Amino acid sequence: MDEKLRIEKDIKMFEENLQKINNKQLNENSKKIIELAKQYYQDSKYYLEKKDHFTAFGCINYAHGLLDSFLKY
Repeated sequence: MDEKLRIEKDIKMFEENLQKINNKQLNENSKKIIELAKQYYQDSKYYLEKKDHFTAFGCINYAHGLLDSFLKY
């Protein structure tokens, strides 16, 4: 799979997972972590636009990791 397409797929998956989180009750610490995940998501989109696929991929994976902690537990 093309690097750009892979990152775009991961970005879309993050957006879908974020919708699942928005339906949950979050405390203040959780809200801060979700905000950090959103910042990494935005960074990923920025680096993808700049064609820095390595950094974009790293950012979106970190964002996924932060969200996964809420979706799995």
